[in-house]
Amino acid sequence: MKNFTTVLKIAPAFLLAGSMIHAQTQDSTTKEKKIEEVVLIGYGKQKKSDLTGSITSVSSKDFNGGAVSAGQLIQGKTPGVQITNNSGAPGSGTKIRIRGTSSLSGENSPLIVIDGVPQDFVGMNGVSDPLSLINPNDIETFDILKDASATAIYGNRASNGVILITTKKGSAGKFKINFSTVASLSTKMGTVDVLNAQEFRDFVNTYAPANYKTKLGNADTNWQDQIYQMGWGTDNNLALAGGIKGLPYRLSVGYNEQNGIVRTNSFRRTSVGLNLNPKFFDNHLSVNVNAKGTFTDNRFVDGGVIKAATYFDPTQPIYSGNSNYGGYYEWLDSGSATGYNVNASSNPVAMLAGVRDVSSVTRGLGNIQLDYKLHFLPDLHFNVNAGYDYTKSEGHKFKDAIYRQGYGDKGSSNFYSMEKKNKLLETYFNYVKNITAINTGVDVTAGYAYQDFHTIIPGAITYKGTGINAQDLNFETQNTLISFYGRAIFTVANKYIISGSVRKDGSSRFFNGTRDNVWGVFPGVSLAWKLNEENFIKNISAISTLKLRAGWGKTGQQELPALNGNKPNNYPAFAAYNPSYPGAGYQFGNEFYFMYRPANYNPNLTWETTVTKNIGLDYGFSNNRITGSIDLFRKDTKDLLVYADEPAGGLSNASWQNVGDMKNEGIEGSITLVPVKNERTTWEVSFNATHYKPIVTKLKDRADESFNMEVGGIEGGSGNKIQAHAVGYAPNSFWVFQQVYDASGKPVDGAYVDRNGDGAITPKDMYYYKSTTPDAILGFSTKVSHKNWDFALSARAVLGNYVYNNAASNSSLQSASTNEYLQNVFYTAPEYKFSLPQYKSDIYVENASFLRLDNINVGYNFGEIFSKGSNLKIYGMAQNVFVITKYTGIDPEVFGGIDNGYYQMPRIYSLGFNFQF
Repeated sequence: MKNFTTVLKIAPAFLLAGSMIHAQTQDSTTKEKKIEEVVLIGYGKQKKSDLTGSITSVSSKDFNGGAVSAGQLIQGKTPGVQITNNSGAPGSGTKIRIRGTSSLSGENSPLIVIDGVPQDFVGMNGVSDPLSLINPNDIETFDILKDASATAIYGNRASNGVILITTKKGSAGKFKINFSTVASLSTKMGTVDVLNAQEFRDFVNTYAPANYKTKLGNADTNWQDQIYQMGWGTDNNLALAGGIKGLPYRLSVGYNEQNGIVRTNSFRRTSVGLNLNPKFFDNHLSVNVNAKGTFTDNRFVDGGVIKAATYFDPTQPIYSGNSNYGGYYEWLDSGSATGYNVNASSNPVAMLAGVRDVSSVTRGLGNIQLDYKLHFLPDLHFNVNAGYDYTKSEGHKFKDAIYRQGYGDKGSSNFYSMEKKNKLLETYFNYVKNITAINTGVDVTAGYAYQDFHTIIPGAITYKGTGINAQDLNFETQNTLISFYGRAIFTVANKYIISGSVRKDGSSRFFNGTRDNVWGVFPGVSLAWKLNEENFIKNISAISTLKLRAGWGKTGQQELPALNGNKPNNYPAFAAYNPSYPGAGYQFGNEFYFMYRPANYNPNLTWETTVTKNIGLDYGFSNNRITGSIDLFRKDTKDLLVYADEPAGGLSNASWQNVGDMKNEGIEGSITLVPVKNERTTWEVSFNATHYKPIVTKLKDRADESFNMEVGGIEGGSGNKIQAHAVGYAPNSFWVFQQVYDASGKPVDGAYVDRNGDGAITPKDMYYYKSTTPDAILGFSTKVSHKNWDFALSARAVLGNYVYNNAASNSSLQSASTNEYLQNVFYTAPEYKFSLPQYKSDIYVENASFLRLDNINVGYNFGEIFSKGSNLKIYGMAQNVFVITKYTGIDPEVFGGIDNGYYQMPRIYSLGFNFQF
């Protein structure tokens, strides 16, 4: 918070500096005439100057280059929005959080709406991130709705904000061809800091039992270097746009191929997009047709290969010199029936060679939007939006006999598939009228929405050797949303704007046999005062924009994460019988039969609701050469959805429950300066900052005030968790013991502070130390164009970011030699000298604050070198250029705050060409 306060203190200095710079430019006394920016607000649009809610728009001119996933386009570009990469694997996508978290176990991702079609939250088998199925090069704008006065129009799915994605469209006019191609090379940032071969020999010879010292090998193998590679990639996009007899169109084709920095890992995406937007009946009927298709192939790496490369004994060779296990060295156990040591890590090179895990995903997303301006009342529009989103994935994971856990000489083979269908129908009326008699603009919307989600998961089959080893049962589920909504916006004298909306949602997810909890009502209201239109300010030339906003709204949460893979949890309130899982069948003779058993359910389950209050100020000075905004907000969430144990006497052992409340208070701000702007040179600088603090305020039906809900599973031990939700603390706080240090500052083995003073170290001495919530999130970007040259960079900083270093906690004197094998340790093990793993020590919760230079690029525009209207641009780019941090792991930016075999973000160098004819 201290750093954030400093940022706010220096903001006026930026304003003053920008004013002085602007006063020196050529056009300091001339007002520019611009077409006013229009922003999507959901079921309509509004001039940016008339917005009453907290809404940010980011267009293609501001996007980060080289993005493989949609989320990466706007990383660090807007306050209040934190975008974290799921991993460094190509196609892995991102996690998006708007103003922190609103839920403990419910979905915390914002609602994504692509060209008017709301997306499903639950993922696909064989897909790391559903947004990775959209070609980023087809996206035109992101409109981000952050406060509830803006998001309430989306009701039951808007507690975490809404992101409206608009793809590029055609325009009537001359036929244009645009082709871009990018070639890239990816390298690793570093490796986990474990002991090298000689250091490990010294460590084992010093601390390991005598019988383990003889297990040391003579090799010097850097296992991490063995699994990493320099990856290459290419991204190619062709777009044809123009108009044929009044039919504007845009046709795009894209191909992206990325090879990961871990060997055998790859991602390929082929995409096709078509947009048609004709007008009929003297422009009274506007039609917008969007159709997109993507075809994605993934090859994943085994989830344990990075951990295996971290811990495998560096004194052992890659190959054993014999034919066992394909010739790869593996730890053996003469007492094991299989011959190998089932407790030891696998040879990571063998894992890459012996596992082939691939998936193919086909997605078709299309909709048609009709906007009919009534002939007899042209101020009234009737809108229809019909959409269909279809996705099908098929995957196959094969374990060759080379891999030590293969079966005999045949290996094992698992086949899976999944199919999802998302149908949408929306109709709404929109009336826009400027009533001059009372100097008031009226914008009224009323509509109906129907959306249905259908998921089919055929039973996956696993083969061992020549026979079927296991077969899941077919799974099919469906859930439906029905909504009625309305909104009214009144603009009085172009100064005072009042907006109110309400949405009534019905969700089949809360059906319990009755309609008691099916329906929810979500209202929102906001006000804006355009101070710059008042006479006492209007004539102050230095003030271009000054608008005060305030809003209140209520939104809902009904998305529940899948508890079993990607199978949606659609009926948590309804009593039902489900088939038992594989491994829980009944044996009759030599056959095993699946039986039906009661499902966990809670008939009293209801919406999780969030009430948000927001006050904001939009400003612009010196002919809008200095622009920005500041927002203060508070979010209060009630009836938190959590999957938890049932109290004694409940209907189930565990179920989804409404267990408590949470509040989240914060501040965010942004400023953009244009220090230089003339015919030859433009320089723009942008900065944004966000601070928020979520606190759990209540956990219901728990008599013990010290009760907490443990979360955050870690590697090591059995069922260990390192985080917890508790009243008075941030969600996902690290719940640990306080480490004791000696006079020289060294940690004392197994010694913790007796915090309650009872003379014994028990779980009652554990405390809540930091959390996954950072103190401040900062973003910075700048763009300079001079004649035909342009230069841009973007950077982010996250302050007060804490990460649990699981690689370090899994290392101790004992962990180097155990169960008849040796494994490497983190570099701190010889320093700490812990005889046993101390998983719960706060010494492993590290300050992972960082400054990351995300993107830097320079380009040159050759202009019309082919023909009139043509263009050629060449540019070079570097991504993930550097990270400054004190964190001892590879990458401090780990979603969830637990670093356990994390696939690091690569450093990428790219060269690109863009042709336009």
